[in-house]
Amino acid sequence: MENFAVEKEPTEALRASFRLHASGVSVITLLDAEGKPAGFTATSMTSLGANPPLASFNVARGSSTWPSLQKGKYVAIHTLGERNLELAQRMAADHTLRFAKDDWKVGPFDLPIFTDATSALIAKIRDIHDVENNAVVIVDVIEGLVGKEAPALLYYQRHYMAPGKSLN
Repeated sequence: MENFAVEKEPTEALRASFRLHASGVSVITLLDAEGKPAGFTATSMTSLGANPPLASFNVARGSSTWPSLQKGKYVAIHTLGERNLELAQRMAADHTLRFAKDDWKVGPFDLPIFTDATSALIAKIRDIHDVENNAVVIVDVIEGLVGKEAPALLYYQRHYMAPGKSLN
């Protein structure tokens, strides 16, 4: 165990471990109850498998987007490249400014689609599992909008980066 520092406090152990684990960055968009765009930045999106095509992401139940997810039917899951740094930061900030720019269009199921993302998966919400103050959202992938390839946008050590370079 000489290569490790022991962290006995579980919350700090979790935080310290995940600071050392790079995550891909995505933006989840959907419509709120009034049909207006809603969304957020997520580093928890992952594939659950290809047969059937399923994905999942996590969300805090106290987030501004949570009420929309509870009532929503469809989401767009955008994968981001390094060119999308500003979008990731904006979608993680003040929810009233997330769609203030003219960098998105209305897509399938009237979902807001950020057109410069590397891709957007259109998905139907299958199930939501409440876990303490958070939730795991499982979706069925319906179709994909595949854009231009770019070095991945990653989140590591509380910073955005691309493979081999820090972006902020």
